[in-house]
Amino acid sequence: MSQVNLNTNELKGFMNHIVSNNRYLQANGKIPVAVAVEGEAGIGKTSTILQIGKELGLQVVKLNLSQIEEIGDLTGFPLKEFEVKKQGEDGKVLTKWVPESLLPMYIQNKYVPSGEKRMAHAAPEWIQGRGEGGILILDDYTRADQRFLQACMELIDRQEYISWKLPKDWHILLTTNPDNGDYNVNSIDVAQKTRFITANLKFDIDCWAQWAEKNGIDTRCINFLLMHPDVVKKETNARAMTTFFNSISSLPNFDTPESLAMIQFIAEGSVGPEIGTMFTMFINNKLDKLISPDKVLLKDNWKEVEDELKIVIGTGDGYRADIANVMATRIINYTVNYSLTNDVTQKIMDRVTSIVTTDVFTFDIKYHMLKTILNGNKDKFAKLMINPMVAQMAVK
Repeated sequence: MSQVNLNTNELKGFMNHIVSNNRYLQANGKIPVAVAVEGEAGIGKTSTILQIGKELGLQVVKLNLSQIEEIGDLTGFPLKEFEVKKQGEDGKVLTKWVPESLLPMYIQNKYVPSGEKRMAHAAPEWIQGRGEGGILILDDYTRADQRFLQACMELIDRQEYISWKLPKDWHILLTTNPDNGDYNVNSIDVAQKTRFITANLKFDIDCWAQWAEKNGIDTRCINFLLMHPDVVKKETNARAMTTFFNSISSLPNFDTPESLAMIQFIAEGSVGPEIGTMFTMFINNKLDKLISPDKVLLKDNWKEVEDELKIVIGTGDGYRADIANVMATRIINYTVNYSLTNDVTQKIMDRVTSIVTTDVFTFDIKYHMLKTILNGNKDKFAKLMINPMVAQMAVK
């Protein structure tokens, strides 16, 4: 099956194009394109789509197809409609199809039944009252039974079902796990696969770290996963790791005997004993006590911050490239997030300049930090280029 592999940031850019292109298609009388987001469990398929809807200002309706039992809850329930006619003031004949329950009201308003009748479907409850602009998420698409898969084909194909249709500027997204033998999903044939574009969502530690910084995941735990990103690919998934982190975040100190025992218990019940042991080693090496990025950016005394960075990162033969990369990622994400909701004062500008010109980090890391911070909020960090050292670094 043809598909493109994307991380969460790439998926957002991809969907921005699809939404824009769908609007172009509708403006030219064509049917919008649907997208299926496939990926391993717990990778953030549904949450990413919900975030996309929020960022685009679109309504979001989520239907978990594996949990709906009545087909009518998806497609609307069948009803009998009658054709009625009435001569308008301009002499033209008005024709309407009305449900049986409303027929007496139309007759009272001088509509005359023509004798024609048909079976139709009422618009389902989830779309009633919805205006233009929205995303319909058909969640766990391939976990539904064949009745639902067949019913979805027409909806995906034409954005309508028999006698009702989605409002203008609605976009259909499906989520599913891969059909690789690891999941209880139904295989779909070519007739179904070719009705949408498939994007495979992959785990990306940098995207996760950005999300974690923005959503207040325990700073100690972010450091751990940045140092051990492979555990997500080999041992568990991002959702389980986040659950584990949230379950230990209230512990003020990880290194007490009581805390270490509790962390191991929680790990064994969520992400497995091996990750629990790795986390214990992480604590024993005092890597949970790395200087936090808010102190790097906001603490008054830069010399104290610089000295602390040198202690944890090391120098010469004791230089820890892994810790340097973790600290650089944390500083980038925190600085960009901070700038989105706060004024970037001259004091902040001076601190960023100090960070990217200090000899604590290697040149390639400093260059990466500078470019990523600039690209993260060009309007607020443009003045960084006033500094000759920074400007020279940026153009290399």
